[in-house]
Amino acid sequence: MNTTVNNIKKTTNKVLIANRGEIAVRIIRACRDYDIQTIAVYADSDIDAQHVQLADEAYALVGSSPAETYLNIPRLLEIAKQAQATMIHPGYGFLSERAEFARAVIDAGLIWIGPNPDTIDELGNKVKARKIARQVGAPLVAGTAEPVKDVQEVIAFAEEHGLPIAIKAAFGGGGRGLKVAWRRDEVEELYYSAIREATAAFGRGECFIEQFLNKPRHIEAQVIADKYGNIVVLGTRDCSLQRRNQKLVEEAPAPFLTQQQRERIHQAAKAICAAANYVGAGTVEFLLSADGSLSFLEVNTRLQVEHPVTEETTGIDLVIEQLRIAEGYPLSIQETPEPRGHSFEFRINAEDAGKGFLPTSGAITEFLPPSGPGIRLDSGVMSGSTIPAAFDSLMAKLIVTGTTREQALARARRALQEFKISGVASVLPFHRAVIEHPDFVSGDNFNVHTRWIETDFADELEASLRQIPAEDKHITRTYIEIDGRRHQLGLSSDLLAGLAKLASASEKQFSQPITKQKKSQDPRQVKAPISGILHSWLVQEGEQVNEGDVIAVMEAMKMEVQIRAHRSGRITFCAQAGNYQDADRVLARIEY
Repeated sequence: MNTTVNNIKKTTNKVLIANRGEIAVRIIRACRDYDIQTIAVYADSDIDAQHVQLADEAYALVGSSPAETYLNIPRLLEIAKQAQATMIHPGYGFLSERAEFARAVIDAGLIWIGPNPDTIDELGNKVKARKIARQVGAPLVAGTAEPVKDVQEVIAFAEEHGLPIAIKAAFGGGGRGLKVAWRRDEVEELYYSAIREATAAFGRGECFIEQFLNKPRHIEAQVIADKYGNIVVLGTRDCSLQRRNQKLVEEAPAPFLTQQQRERIHQAAKAICAAANYVGAGTVEFLLSADGSLSFLEVNTRLQVEHPVTEETTGIDLVIEQLRIAEGYPLSIQETPEPRGHSFEFRINAEDAGKGFLPTSGAITEFLPPSGPGIRLDSGVMSGSTIPAAFDSLMAKLIVTGTTREQALARARRALQEFKISGVASVLPFHRAVIEHPDFVSGDNFNVHTRWIETDFADELEASLRQIPAEDKHITRTYIEIDGRRHQLGLSSDLLAGLAKLASASEKQFSQPITKQKKSQDPRQVKAPISGILHSWLVQEGEQVNEGDVIAVMEAMKMEVQIRAHRSGRITFCAQAGNYQDADRVLARIEY
């Protein structure tokens, strides 16, 4: 990349990165290029994470859950003051689209790297965003004017406009709190599921309803805007390959659009951002149906996960551009650039594609990424890293670029074959299969859509071997006195375990080996498919259930997973709702 690097000016600012994983690493690297110091923060399980090792300074958030750590606004501001930060970058996810965090940062006298809080409020509320889109003449499908008050309003909308309908969180984004109802009998459960997911992810559960376009493509426009009213659309991306409304593969520019469709998307995106007084990097998203109908979806008031494909095809470093805008500089580019080639991004999640993309936590024993022409890797892990169960399953992003889409696909095949990950399941088998599928690779027969994986992808992917989840790292904190001053000392679980082994060896305490008896499989048992929180039971203990009934909901890595009865019979609970459960833990028994 070359355009923004040439505009770098010496800065005395210091950035606290209120995030983790690959995006924290990505921001640290941009700050290095921009000659700016970085401050990392970490949950207990992230004490050895790559972003912690790469930053100039790192501070403990103290805790293991999102609420205790990366969502803890007072603690983040306390660290910012302690570390003498002057700016805060929220990354994506967590607090990146929370106006109250932006206001708290600004009120603390710090520079917020993102849109102003009022804009986040206005566009983060999807009902208000739809009103803006309607005012500027952007394309829209039918939807409720305000969030619905109860499930009866959802049913009434479905009866008036027909199914399918989309039940969507009014606040937040990233596909969380979005449920699509195709049948009348599933509307109620999906409505409550959307509320639960939205509340967990964004702290608010209000939902509104829209018509859902049949087999739509997901197209988005990357926008960048400065404080002087300059707005530039940097191009389009296609993000149609999704599971659970979460993207897996993205590409830029969005292929197989007509010139009219592309211009319509650019014009609508720019008009919406202008009406909202947008500043910073943002993404305006649309759905494009099979019949060519286009509809505004939402605005993400932050940096997107898939921003690298735009960087590779424009030469613009979007993170450096964010830093420059926050410091008060004008945009380094004034008009939409012509794409320089074609780029794909493959999200490398710790998920078992052969088991419905179930997230898996644990220790990565081998992480060997590819290299060579056209290959970029944005990663937050390495060999030896641990994937905690409490956070998102994204390990890395493989970005592959070529002069043409065909060359980029050829390079992607080579790169995905080279990529090796052991210790946890990954979605690599899916990526290798999808880039051979004619629905995706054929320009004459490009048929992917947002539910293509669930409805059209027929390849049977082999399930990974059951991984034994590594115990999340935790910190034991104590206090020591140095020169009469009290200091807190944090000792990692790995260190304590190592010391315990040394003590055991020094005492020469040997015991007879214990041979574990292999337990026979009990056909009555309902086991946890993943490690995570047993959110709720959807049946009563002792109730008669039928094979295939949804009996419980688990939550892991910010995703809800339904648990179905594997047989008919009377259910007895073995685990309590609200508690953390390891994968394969017996949750219930179903007796004939």
